[in-house]
Parts: sequence; C-alpha cells; structure tokens
Amino acid sequence: MISLPRNGQSTLLISPNSVLANALLRAIDLLRPRVLATRPARIEFVVGTQINGAPHLGTNLVQTAAFLLAEIARREFSIDTMVRFGALDNAPHDVVLDPETHHAYQQTYIHALGKDKISELIDTYYVEFFDSLSEATDTDYAVETYSGQQARPGFRAEFLRTLERLEDIRWWMAPSHGTVHIRIPCPDCGWAEKRADRTKLVRLDEDGATFTAVCLDHGPYESHVDPEDDQPYLDLATLYRNLVKERAFGRDRDVLHVMMKGGDWAFGCQLVDGALGALGTPAAQMPMRIFTPQVLAPTGAKLSKSLLRGQGKDDLPADVEPWMLDTTTWPGELDNYVDSLVWLVGRLLTDPKHFFRSFTVKELGRLMTARPGTLPVRAHEMGIYKRYFDLIATGRKTTEIRVNDSSRKKIKEGSLIRFRCQGDQILTRVTRIARYTSFEEMFDHEAVTSVNPLATRDEQLANIRQIYPPEREALGVVAIGIELVDPPRTDPAASSRHREQDPDGSRTDALG
Repeated sequence: MISLPRNGQSTLLISPNSVLANALLRAIDLLRPRVLATRPARIEFVVGTQINGAPHLGTNLVQTAAFLLAEIARREFSIDTMVRFGALDNAPHDVVLDPETHHAYQQTYIHALGKDKISELIDTYYVEFFDSLSEATDTDYAVETYSGQQARPGFRAEFLRTLERLEDIRWWMAPSHGTVHIRIPCPDCGWAEKRADRTKLVRLDEDGATFTAVCLDHGPYESHVDPEDDQPYLDLATLYRNLVKERAFGRDRDVLHVMMKGGDWAFGCQLVDGALGALGTPAAQMPMRIFTPQVLAPTGAKLSKSLLRGQGKDDLPADVEPWMLDTTTWPGELDNYVDSLVWLVGRLLTDPKHFFRSFTVKELGRLMTARPGTLPVRAHEMGIYKRYFDLIATGRKTTEIRVNDSSRKKIKEGSLIRFRCQGDQILTRVTRIARYTSFEEMFDHEAVTSVNPLATRDEQLANIRQIYPPEREALGVVAIGIELVDPPRTDPAASSRHREQDPDGSRTDALG
C-alpha cells in the first residue's frame, strides 16, 4: 500500500474498496439494522482471549477496537455500552500422548494453575491495559473467565439444548469426522482426551446429560451435567464453545451482544452459522459480529507467536518488532502504548475501507511511526451542536447538561472534556458536578443563562424533550460546570476520528 497525494496533501492510508466497505459510510453503521430492530437497553462488545502468555499486537488491536466502537456506539445510538472481556482459561496448558493407544490428552490452564494463578495472569497482562483503555474511551468493562461462564446455569442449559439436536449440528461442528469435541475433564486429575474420541453421550433426559470418558491415569469415569450444578467442567472445542455462548447471549432481549473477532474468524463463523441455522435460531437471536483488521506476518500469514517461536528476538524478520509479538515490551509507558493504539485504531475507523481489511506488520509499523509526536491529552470526548460549541468557545456557556449514563459517571471535578464539532475542538476543564433526577429539577437549581444564554427555561425544556426520550432521562441528569483550557482549534487527526463519530457535527445527546 502506498500513500498517494490528494489535494496536495499526503494521505496516511489508502485502501481498496470492498463489498462491505462499499455498503457503509462508517464502520458503526454495521450495527444499525439490529439496533433499530431490537431497540436494546445496552450494547456489550464481547472480546475473548486465551490466557496463555503475553498478548501480541493482533490481540490488543481487537481489544482496542472493542473499546473504541463501544464509545462510538454510545454516542451514535444514545444507548449505554460496555466491553465484556472473556478470559479463555481453558486454553491447553499441557498435552501428552498415551504411548499405548496414541490418544492425546490435554490439561487446561485453569486445571493446571488454579483460579488464583489465572487471576494473576489476567492482572499481569490485561487489567492495567483495560483500565487505561477504559479511561481513554470513557467505557466500562467487565472480566469473565470461561470457567465462570461455563458454570452459569444459562450456558449449561443452552449446552443441553444443543445436545437434543446433536445429530443436526455435529457435521457443522466437525466437518471432517463428525465427532464434536466435548471434553469433560477427569474429576480426579483434570486431564481430558483432546479429541474426545472416547467421550460418549450415554443419556439425555429432563434431569440432564450423562457422559462416559476415559482418563489416561484413572481409567473410565462417568459425569452428569445439569444446569443447576457447576460441575463437571465443560471444556468445549472452540467452534462449539462459540455456538453455545452466542445462543445463550441471544436469549437476552435487553442487551445486544456484539462479538468482536479477529479477521481470521470470518472463515470459522461459516460453520458456527451453519449450526445456528440447524438449531433453528430465530433471526433476532442470531449473533452480531464485527471482524477486526487481521495482522499479518511478512509471509502473509496471521501474526502468531507460535509461527515465530523458534526464532530468537534477534532473528525476527526485519518488519516484526519485538513489541508486536509481546506487547509488554513496548518501549514506553503503558498509557503511551494505549494512546498509540487508540490513535491507530481511530485512524482505521475513519473509513470502512481501512477497517474491514488486513494489514501486514510492516504497514502497521509504518502507521505507528507516522503517528503524531505528541498524542492528544486524554479527555472525555463529547460531540456537540454548532450553536452550543460557539457559545462555549466564547465563554458564554459555562454549564453543559447530559444524561447520567455510564460515561458521565466517570466525570469529576478537574476532569478535562474535549468538545468536538465539524472537525473543530475545544478543551475545557470541569469546575463542578451536580446530579439531578430530572431536567426540571436541574433547572430548579442551575442558572438558565449558564446553560444557554439565548433561550428561556421553557424553550430549553422543550428542546430537551425533543431530543431525550423518557427512558434516557430516567438515567438521571448531570450538570457539568466548564471553563476553557485551550482556544478552539482544528486538528486533522481529531477531525478524522470525529468524522467517524459525528459525521454532521451533531449528536442526539449534545444539548446545552
């Protein structure tokens, strides 16, 4: 890919068009049909990662995209959003081969290390990273291990429902041999047959499902699965785990779960969708997925630590910097790494052609090198109508009014707020915070002229009623005192990201 001049200026990104990109003005529009059809109360962006060591660039890129899209969706649809991180602690920790039968056995990370060590791994590699992303995007997140997920009654009940149609889905889940990998580890040692060759469903009734299996050390054993008991452990193969998870999420009518996946997942999801169809999954319960840019090694293969594991740090291909394989080696502070990723993914989100595609490590390295020497100061981001932007810019508007959704709850005295409008921005500092139950109560305590010196109380309330539905006002109201920090200015980088979030400079939650 070559940067070519456009209107006398060099462009940072050039991408070929594609079918999906040609159908969208912005990447977030991919969610619009489902949002309009289901009117969810909340959108959760779900991203899962195997807990098997330090993350590489591709992993952190998917996670950053989840936080940024959650931020954009919250503004675009006026719906609360969050990120749900799934820590896949069922990744194989050890694999051994039975020398007599040649059956492979595996032990998961949770069985090999235990809950406390898993928590330590999550803390070491992800919690500080997510805390920084959460601050940078005003987006809450929750961490859930696969062990905790598979123990929930809803997940186990959904698993049992799929067993009722096992004959219909088994060739979708395992097209080469039809044997679905349902691993139920030995209750004595936690080892299980990797390919589940001798794990058999022997009974399925209203009381649950009974399986038999064979342990390398302890011989045959029997396990019973029902929704109310969190034992035995269900170690499902990747495709089957996603089938059950997406079916369980789809039953929640109030929450739209958006599955965030690397681009390589686009191929595997064909099989998951085949199984969903075989189970008769209603259209409203089909999963919503966003496939993020795939990071490619110099060979064109997906960037993978295992592909390069045999090479020492000094023998890596010239295009692969050490931090790309182990992001904890980034030569700088964590917040600088997060801000750099937010800048990078924000750039990719400026145009669907840039986001829905793959990038080599060489190209991503070029982009990261081209990032501004000084990244924007972290601030809460708010789009706002032009008439209110101008009032703030001239110092005539000193109180900003918003509904008290999750992102506003993070604002406190001394916080910075960056207001954006049509490519322009103003940086302000919060001087005070006041929270109310309704707009009427707010105007009983706030000076009307500080909110909008050009309109009466009744006029402002009428305007608010046209913008905020009752369910949004029910979240509560926050009055934010503001003062100018910087004069208004135009920032090309900010403008690019702004166009992804605020194409016409106005937001349904930007009042004044």
